[in-house]
Amino acid sequence: QLQLVESGGGLVQPGGSLRLSCAASGFTLSYYAIHWFRQAPGKEREGLSCISNSGVSTNYADSVKGRFTISRDNAKNTVYLQMNSLKSEDTAVYYCAAQGYCSGSAEFDFWGQGTQVTVSS
Repeated sequence: QLQLVESGGGLVQPGGSLRLSCAASGFTLSYYAIHWFRQAPGKEREGLSCISNSGVSTNYADSVKGRFTISRDNAKNTVYLQMNSLKSEDTAVYYCAAQGYCSGSAEFDFWGQGTQVTVSS
């Protein structure tokens, strides 16, 4: 089955860190750019970051720039999102999605099922 699987979410205190993983199953992740999104209850989906298939190019939303870092290990077929200095407003379900290139297109080849991140004391 061709799918992306996120993991690494959980409950963390404000100021803490988490590392999310996005693993590909059934296909080669290195062919794709990978986006991270999040969606909080009652809010629209927010694009956070994208990494090119080679990992050379990355971009970030202003809301997470300087706190989140996207990376990939193509040998492990996995992309990561390191999240530091977490705030309560980072609470959301986090998703990864695969696309040919980091672009503004709303068309994606694969989506993960999401992982919950809750930032609370």
